[in-house]
Amino acid sequence: MAIRQLSQEEGISEATLHKWRAEARGKGQLLPDADAGPEGWSSRDKFAAVLETAALNEVDLAEYCRKRGLYSTQIAAWRAACEQANDWDRASTARLGQATKEDKKRVKDLERKEKALAEAAALLILRKKASAIWGDGEEV
Repeated sequence: MAIRQLSQEEGISEATLHKWRAEARGKGQLLPDADAGPEGWSSRDKFAAVLETAALNEVDLAEYCRKRGLYSTQIAAWRAACEQANDWDRASTARLGQATKEDKKRVKDLERKEKALAEAAALLILRKKASAIWGDGEEV
């Protein structure tokens, strides 16, 4: 139920309801951040719900869900998300390592090409200077 709706029905100010919710959350109760139902649950609360329900059987899980306005499928989805939370790290580390290798290879190749270009430019300059000093060599 939305805080605004509860406030109107019960005649309690919204600020008081927000304060009570914050106090309850401070005591460890799982309550959503927003009035949007399960979508308003923070990642921390979802993780806590997964931990609380990990050892529950179906009957106890159904009761837990009813009390909090959830569905067991949502808990299952949150559990799957928690289980896969760190899998992206391995894949991204592998991709990052591959990208780093490719970057190093490109840099090394670029440095090699720059050295070759500098050497070619130096040879051309030496040829021009030699021909300016001694001539073209055909006058002998």
